[in-house]
Amino acid sequence: MNQIVWKDSYKIGVDFIDKEHKQLFSTMNKLLKISESEEKSEWACREGVKYLRNHTTKHFEHEEEYMKSINYSEYEIHKRLHDNFRKYTLPALEAEMEMNEYSEDSVRHFLGVCIGWVVGHTQTEDQAIAGKTMSKWMDIPHEEEKDALEAAVIQLVKEIFHLEAQMISEQYAGEDFGKVVCCRFLYHGEKKEKWEVTLVFEDRLLLKVIRGILNAEYPRVDDMVLNVTRYLSRQFLERLRESFPSIDLMNLEKESLLTHEQLVNSFERSQPSCSLLFDTGEGYFAFCVAAGDSVRGKIASVVNPDNAMDAIKKYLAKGNKKEPETAEPLQRKKKILVVDDSEFMLARMVKMLSESYELIEATSSVSAIKKIAVNRPDLVILDYEMPVCDGRQALEMIRSDKDIADIPVIFLTGKGDRESVKNVMSLKPEGYLLKSMPDEDIKKNINGFFAKSKS
Repeated sequence: MNQIVWKDSYKIGVDFIDKEHKQLFSTMNKLLKISESEEKSEWACREGVKYLRNHTTKHFEHEEEYMKSINYSEYEIHKRLHDNFRKYTLPALEAEMEMNEYSEDSVRHFLGVCIGWVVGHTQTEDQAIAGKTMSKWMDIPHEEEKDALEAAVIQLVKEIFHLEAQMISEQYAGEDFGKVVCCRFLYHGEKKEKWEVTLVFEDRLLLKVIRGILNAEYPRVDDMVLNVTRYLSRQFLERLRESFPSIDLMNLEKESLLTHEQLVNSFERSQPSCSLLFDTGEGYFAFCVAAGDSVRGKIASVVNPDNAMDAIKKYLAKGNKKEPETAEPLQRKKKILVVDDSEFMLARMVKMLSESYELIEATSSVSAIKKIAVNRPDLVILDYEMPVCDGRQALEMIRSDKDIADIPVIFLTGKGDRESVKNVMSLKPEGYLLKSMPDEDIKKNINGFFAKSKS
């Protein structure tokens, strides 16, 4: 049975507030129990929701009185969040349940939103009352912005998801790292400027987080997981806005759920101004921001209080859609990572190989290692001469990491002298080709490698 687990980390150190928070969790657990009971009645659900609403309203009033008594500097922001939840979010959810006669789906939607909002709010905004706040980043030099944002995201991942994150790429471009949920939010600031923020969660990360909140096994992403995720994401962005006033996420205009394909298509139209990829140890998480003119038009159906249940069902249906059966199974294209600091050479390889293979491009050895970590290729085609870290050093890094040491590497280089070839042979590359070779010979060698490895 689903039960929200009360943790000491939720405490803020103010006794009566902590007790009321614990009571809120207990009330939501009772509603969860009612919603999962085979004998549940509309009356029981209605009374449970009414009790939760009344308790929430009283708790907000008590918390606001306490904030005023200590002259809490962020009182107005905190109260605005309370007002938005009690005046808009809760009434919209209750109206939806009434309209659907307290159906199982509508009650699950109500609980998913409430759990996501209350847990996220308790872990972030309420912790701030007790002085557990994030640094505010104001008027920082441009070259330091990304470092500050990286630090803020890592801290928020720890606060909200209780995971230790490490940034592995500052140029995430939609690389496929498994099943994902993509939450996109469009905001406008006080001066009407637009901000588009996308949070990308690997499924296994979300399931780990939800298991921690509800103390239940979730084998796959469902409507409850999505609704909790949506409102945890909003809390995440609200805390980020407070720490980065320059990212003016004042008013939420639209919310969408994207498939991975839609995410990649949107990146192809315009890459976000900031796109960071993190490894949490329990799955990958990406944070992407586009501002001003780079914000794109409609790319997915909007999720709002009037259509949330249907929008989530459609989104889940897309993710669960099976490929049509064919007489012969479709063969996945082999994936090749081409590493070369020459744009001309990369373009040459794309023209030569893209019809037969899925290509990933990297312009440096460091970039190549990062891309291998999130999108493992079947073959690496590696240039020898590159600045900072050359091809031999890149191959040494690959061979020294047990997780990727077995990835085959073929050198494609302009260096054909005996000494250069000798220097890399001990690292056992699968081949050593020269750029001066005709395209058809290069492609023939690559095709031959895959044919040989298949047999």
